[in-house]
Amino acid sequence: MRTLYLASASPRRVELLRQAGFDPKVVPSGAPEGRRAGEAPAAMVLRLARLKAGETAARLTVRGAGSGLVLAADTTVASGKLVLEKPESAAHARAMLARLSGKSHSVHTGVCIMDLGHRRAEAVAFVETTKVVFRSLSAQEIDAYVATGEPLDKAGGYGIQGRAAAFVRRIEGDYCNVVGLPLARVSELLSAWPDSNSAARRRR
Repeated sequence: MRTLYLASASPRRVELLRQAGFDPKVVPSGAPEGRRAGEAPAAMVLRLARLKAGETAARLTVRGAGSGLVLAADTTVASGKLVLEKPESAAHARAMLARLSGKSHSVHTGVCIMDLGHRRAEAVAFVETTKVVFRSLSAQEIDAYVATGEPLDKAGGYGIQGRAAAFVRRIEGDYCNVVGLPLARVSELLSAWPDSNSAARRRR
């Protein structure tokens, strides 16, 4: 049976996949990340997901992994034309949250699923976008949240699955996408992948 390799060190993505019945092996990608000049947020996450999947698949092939599926993802938050990636400091996180306060923003996740045996012919890539609306936040609320340390390793400076859930007025789209992986669509693709023996299928 083939294995599902997750090209990400994100514990949130691992948890989501396990909740859906998958058992991924974590093989973080070593591909360089970063936005190109003038690159749209959705285009950026799609490019990075493909890059991560390809880099991880190449390393696994060198190691002798002859079969399996590689799943890579990249998530970013966009407020207008501004991309809000992981904050560089507490002050940066405060500025991000102040920008999001009382407004809507978009969360984009690029996903690429690649078959180790057929990397060129059998790869699927897409972008999932969810709209998130924050209520107005006071300076005191922002300071208290930043003090928890939770925002510092998350795109946009917040985690919807954590304390920032209290900031969200509503969402339009896939909740899990905001956590870091559009689980419904990914689960559907993995379960329907054309190989009845694939270990990436849902455990029964």
